[in-house]
Amino acid sequence: MTSYLSIQNELRARNGKSAIPVHSSEGRASIPVSFQQNDEDHNDISHIDHGVTQAPYEKSFSPYDFNGGTTVAISGPDYAVIAADTRLSSGYEILSRNVTKLHALTPQCVLASAGCKTDIDQLRSVLDIRMKQYRQNHRKEMTVTSVAQMLGNTLYYKRFFPYYSFNVLAGVDSEGKGAVYSYDAIGSFERTPFSASGSGQSFLIPLMDNVISHKNRNDQRRELPAEEVVEIVKDAFVTAGERDIYTGDAVEIMIIRKDGITSTTFNLKAD
Repeated sequence: MTSYLSIQNELRARNGKSAIPVHSSEGRASIPVSFQQNDEDHNDISHIDHGVTQAPYEKSFSPYDFNGGTTVAISGPDYAVIAADTRLSSGYEILSRNVTKLHALTPQCVLASAGCKTDIDQLRSVLDIRMKQYRQNHRKEMTVTSVAQMLGNTLYYKRFFPYYSFNVLAGVDSEGKGAVYSYDAIGSFERTPFSASGSGQSFLIPLMDNVISHKNRNDQRRELPAEEVVEIVKDAFVTAGERDIYTGDAVEIMIIRKDGITSTTFNLKAD
């Protein structure tokens, strides 16, 4: 079999113009070639184009950035607990350790969002404007069920260029019962006993299935007081922080009752 070196030498001996022999079942054939480089050209990298003049590389751009974070919300008989960590990051860089992901829309309703910080801020601004319009027109606060529907409509309106925001809504409804609503990116939502979103969602959902929804357990189910749910949330975020680099620093916890919202903060590891 003819080696590449022997072919190269043969081409140079014939002034760079020759033909490479090709062996086939139908006999000998040849392919015309032209060889014009010398030994110095093989070691010279100056001829390499870096996408400036001849073949530009594809430049990709994304308007979104995932800034991490984890949220969770749990509904009770007369309360709702909602929590989120305070770390803001981008890639492997921590941008801030004290950024809230919770936003109170009414004295009985709180929105928790994880995802792109700029989209979350824009979504909050739109919701605040609509809440003020409702308050001025009707002289009362919007109920949590109405807020849930408004949020779904707002997200669906942007379905072709959606907010990069993964939302959980929690509050107390007009009957005084805890309510939690889970959303996808384009506004589809449902009322659930609990919900979680963000980078640590996969670590919290199995725990909540067992502790809150009481799935795959044989012991008797009981109603959990708000204080016990808060402790469960703390343990859940400690667990998520051990496995998820985007969750950490602190967890902000809000307890929503009919008479208002109380807030507490629990420190997590800062690495």
